[in-house]
Amino acid sequence: MVNIAGSKEIARAAVLMSMTQSRDEERELKKENLDNDIYSAAVDCGGEFITSMSKFVERAVVAAKREGIITDGHTQEGAIAGAAHEALSQISSKAIGLSVGGKIGIARKGDHVAVAVYFAIGLLHLNDVAIGLGHRAI
Repeated sequence: MVNIAGSKEIARAAVLMSMTQSRDEERELKKENLDNDIYSAAVDCGGEFITSMSKFVERAVVAAKREGIITDGHTQEGAIAGAAHEALSQISSKAIGLSVGGKIGIARKGDHVAVAVYFAIGLLHLNDVAIGLGHRAI
């Protein structure tokens, strides 16, 4: 049986990491998460959505490895990549053909991992905001 409390806790942590507005806020939230046995990371990213999707997935995997959320290996890297792809897929209908900018948040506790994307989508100052979330078990 899936531990729903664990899934929701990790999803929330990933979303909050994706919504941090400064490196200081990011570091503070990472410390709070660690106090609750949650490993987390965030990475800024942006660009034209379709041509940048693979770059966004790659950045999520690299950030997760850099912060010790996962180790080298196709199983853990695949879980992060799959969750990142799912999160991006959830916002794709709004983002196709437009530029996006924002942050990817990653969180893990035990075998639960979640990736959240929090992006402004649009042109110039005419932006919409979207959040996508993916979850995997490792």
